[in-house]
Amino acid sequence: TLQLFNLDSTNMCHVQWLEIARTVREKYDAYDGFLITHGTDTMAYAAAVLSYLIQQSPKPVVLTGAQRSISQRDTDARENLLNAAIYAADNGAQGVHIVFDGKVIQGTRATKTRTKSYAAFSSMDYPEVAVVRGGKVLHYVRNPRPEKPIFYDMLDPRVFVLKLTPGIQPGIFDYLADNYRAVIIESFGVGGIPVYDSEAFADKIAMLTERGVKVIIKTQVAHEGSDMEVYRVGFTIKQRFNLLEAYDMTTEAAFAKTMWALANSEHDADFRTCFTTAVGADSVN
Repeated sequence: TLQLFNLDSTNMCHVQWLEIARTVREKYDAYDGFLITHGTDTMAYAAAVLSYLIQQSPKPVVLTGAQRSISQRDTDARENLLNAAIYAADNGAQGVHIVFDGKVIQGTRATKTRTKSYAAFSSMDYPEVAVVRGGKVLHYVRNPRPEKPIFYDMLDPRVFVLKLTPGIQPGIFDYLADNYRAVIIESFGVGGIPVYDSEAFADKIAMLTERGVKVIIKTQVAHEGSDMEVYRVGFTIKQRFNLLEAYDMTTEAAFAKTMWALANSEHDADFRTCFTTAVGADSVN
C-alpha cells in the first residue's frame, strides 16, 4: 500500500496521473494486480489516461472510489473497495478498468453520469465488461490476455475541449491557437460546424491547422458518436481540412488520447496514426 497523494480529485491532473503510471511500472513485476483509489469527479479521466500510459497489460489496473465518505454509515466505499479487490484478484482480470457499484467498466469507456447516486459511472456505447455479484465476477466481455505491457511516460497537457453553443463567436480560436497544441471541438449533432452566413469558423480552423494545432471533431451528444459525412455542414469542412474525428469516443478518452498522442509523436502523420489506432476499445469505428 502506498499513498501517493491526498487530494480532492478536482485537483488531480496529468502530473499526478503520470506519477501513478510510473509507480505501477516500477512495481509491476512484484505484484499480480493494482488497485487505485481515486476521487470520482475526475476518475474517468484518470482511467482513460492510464489506459494509454499502460497499454496491453496482462495484469489488472483497477480504479475505484465512493460517492459518500467511508466514515458515513450508508457509504458505498466499503462495497466498492471490496468489489475492486475481488475483480483485481480474478483470473480473468486484465488491463485498466473502473469498478464501481458492482460494474466493471473499460477504462476508455467510463463517464461519470450521476453526481450523487451510487451508480455514478456508465459505460458509454460499450458493454460493461463484467459485474461483481455476491463476491463473484461474471464476465460479459473476454479478450485474449496480452503477453506484456507497453508503458509510456509522457503526456502533453496543452489540449483544450471546446463545446460549441448556438451563436458562439469564432474569435475564441485566436486564444486557443496561442496557448494549445490541440483543440477538440464538441460539435452539434453528428458533427456540424456552424456557418452563420460567413466563412469565419472555416477561416479560424484553417488558421489553427496552418499553425500546426491539431483539430479533432467529436459530438457533444452522449451516445452513438459523430459522423461528419452525414450532413454538408460537417462533410465539407472535414474534407477541406482533413480533420480527425473522434466518432464514439468519450470526451475523457479523446482528451487523454490526444495528450498521449501529442507527447509520443514527432510529425502530423505519427499523431494521426496514434489517434486513429484503437486502444482499449476506445472506439468501435
